[in-house]
Parts: sequence; structure tokens; C-alpha cells
Amino acid sequence: MAERCAVIAVCGHEAAYGRALDGLVDPGVSVVPSGRELFRSISAHLRRGEETVVVPMTLGRDPELVADTARTLRAVPGGDRAATVLAEPFGTAQHLVGWLRAAAGRVPEASALLVTAPSGDPFEDAELYRIAALVRRYGRHALVEVAFTGGDPDPAEGVRRCRLLGAERVTLLSAGFAPPEAPEVPGAAGLPVDRAGPLVPASALRRVLAERVADARRRRREHGDDGIATGLTAAENHGHSHTHPPGEGHDHGHGPGHQHEQGPGHTHPHQHPSADGAGQVIRSIA
Repeated sequence: MAERCAVIAVCGHEAAYGRALDGLVDPGVSVVPSGRELFRSISAHLRRGEETVVVPMTLGRDPELVADTARTLRAVPGGDRAATVLAEPFGTAQHLVGWLRAAAGRVPEASALLVTAPSGDPFEDAELYRIAALVRRYGRHALVEVAFTGGDPDPAEGVRRCRLLGAERVTLLSAGFAPPEAPEVPGAAGLPVDRAGPLVPASALRRVLAERVADARRRRREHGDDGIATGLTAAENHGHSHTHPPGEGHDHGHGPGHQHEQGPGHTHPHQHPSADGAGQVIRSIA
């Protein structure tokens, strides 16, 4: 195995396809969207004789990014694939709950929390509601709402909902890699809206990324596991094909010898169990 190691951070909508990581990762890390750009980046590193570790930059809401990344790596020619490793995703839904709870712990108890994230598919968005419910259940804030950039409800509507529910102050918490954006909220004059800092500060992001890379290299060295087989199954319970009306579920067991795998480029979706108006004050908090 090559001694030199290249790191590729592959990004989906949670990281704005890489834009949200600008200035946050070490200069030597390649930041690319999934698909062709990822394949080209892997090929370039392999031509230089570098072992390549690919880290899916999801915070736990985008299992399709992991599966798509695994399919791309599976398309790498067999000889070159020996120097390519798929790491565990940057974060899981459990990590996201923990990071949001830590961020919420720095927000005054009297403030409502508005958890915001880039909109994904309906199942990813539903997952954020589940995550926000856990943040509320195990936190000290009485009001925790959800909003989606590029989705419904958007952050402005989220702020309005908080006000209608009696909030006298709202703090935006980002559940994505980018800090929350302060929305313009007509009709919410005088309602203070604070912005928490990034969910994962740059120093912590670099540390977690390094840990994922080290774990992947150790797994490959000690067990010969390149992570691709596991990655291919990441989205098996995510998507429309596993939504059934009451009483119409079906058994997904497979007979002996059945291999549940798709070819390159095939997607197999399933269900996944989750400013400023006049007089309005927008501030950033650490």
C-alpha cells in the first residue's frame, strides 16, 4: 500500500457541495461534490501513487451521500482500488443530536431555538424533526422549532412560528456545516433573533476528519476492509419504497445467497425512521 495518504472530503447538500467547508479544512484536503468530480479527484491522487481516503461529509441526515460515494469507489479499476479506502461518515444522527445539544446549552433558557439546515428529501427533513425533538426532550428550552434553507418552512417562517407560539427571543442553531443565516422576517419587528456559531468549529472539524481518516487506514491495515461494502448499504432504509399504509408492510428478508447490491449509478431509496425586518435585532453569539 502506498505510504502517502491523500484525503478527499466528498460533500452533498449539507455542506453546500463543498462551499460550506471553505477555510475549515486543512489545505491538503481535497473538497469535492460526489459523482464525476469525486472520481476525477481519486484518479488524480492514484496517478501520483497516493493512498486515498474518502470521507463522506454528512452530519447524519444524508445516507445517500455515503452510498453514492461507495458506488463511485466501486467503479475505480480493481488494481487502483487497493489504494482507496472509504471512511466512516463525518457524523451520524447521534452525533448531530449531541452537537446540537452542546450548542443549545450555550443559549439562554428563555430563548426559543430554531434548528435550521439545508433542505433535503422528505425523509431527511423528517429526520431533522426527530433530531430537534430529542434536543428539546433532553434540553432545557421549552420551544424548539425546525426550518429549512431552500425548503418549507423556511427560516423566516420558522421565526414567525416561534413568535406565534409565544417566543420573546429566538436563537438560530445550524444543523449543517455553514453557520445559520439570519432571515428577513416581515411582521416580526422587535423580536430579537440571535445566531449561534457554527455547529462544529473549524478546529473540531479538522480533528474529527483526522480521526475518521486514521480509523479507516487502521481498519484497512488490520482487517483488509476498504469500507465500500458497508457504504453500499448505508441508504437501505431510506426512501419512498419502504413507506406503506397501515397493515400493508412487507417482509424484506432475503433468501440464502441473495446479495442486496446495485450497480454503479443505481439508487435504491427507502424510508428513514426524523434579517431583518424593521426594528428586528439580529446578533451572533459565540
